[in-house]
Amino acid sequence: MDIVSAEFIKSSAFVKDCPPGNKPEYAFLGRSNVGKSSLINMLTGFGKLAKTSSTPGKTQLINHFLINNTWFIADLPGFGFAKVSKKLRGSWEKMIQNYLLQRENLVCTFLLIDSRHEPLKNDLENMEWFASKGLPFVLVFTKADKMGSTTLQTNIARYNKELRKQWDPLPMQFITSSEKREGRDAILDFIESCNQDFTIGPQG
Repeated sequence: MDIVSAEFIKSSAFVKDCPPGNKPEYAFLGRSNVGKSSLINMLTGFGKLAKTSSTPGKTQLINHFLINNTWFIADLPGFGFAKVSKKLRGSWEKMIQNYLLQRENLVCTFLLIDSRHEPLKNDLENMEWFASKGLPFVLVFTKADKMGSTTLQTNIARYNKELRKQWDPLPMQFITSSEKREGRDAILDFIESCNQDFTIGPQG
C-alpha cells in the first residue's frame, strides 16, 4: 500500500464525538511510551503526523487521522505508568473501553508491546479482555532495534510461551522498529487486506 495522504482530523473525549464511522478504522493501543506515535508516523511516512514525546501520558484523547482519504487510524491514550492522577487514569480507561466496544467501524486494534520487556501483567490482561469481548486484535512488538536479534527473539519467545497458556493459535504478530522502518510493509499489507473486506455498518 502506498500512503499518499495523511491528515489529523480531530481529538475526541467520547465515542459520539468521533468522526463518522463510514470508513474502516484501526486503533493503536499500548502502555505509555511504548512508541505508538512513532509507529503511526513510520507507517504513514509523515514524520510529524502524531505528536511524539518522551513524557508518558502525552496522548489524552482519541486522536483520529484520515489516511488516503479512505481509512482511519485512531491513536488511543497509553496505559500504565503515566504520571497522572488515579481518577484521570480511570477516566481514560473508561473512554478507551467505550470506544473499543461502541465504535462500529473499528476493524482491528493494534496492541503494542515493548519488545525489550518481559511479559507484563496488564498487557496480558488486555488481551484477555479483548478475547472476552470478541474484539479482534493483533500484537505489535515495538523497538526491535533497541537490542540484538538474539535478545529480541528470546524476549518474543518468552512472551509466546506465556501466551500459549491461553491462546491456540497465537494472536497475529508484527515485529517493528520505527527508526529502521521494520514491519511497515507487513502491517500496511494487513490493513489493505482488511480494507478490502470492510462493509459499512449501521453508522455509515
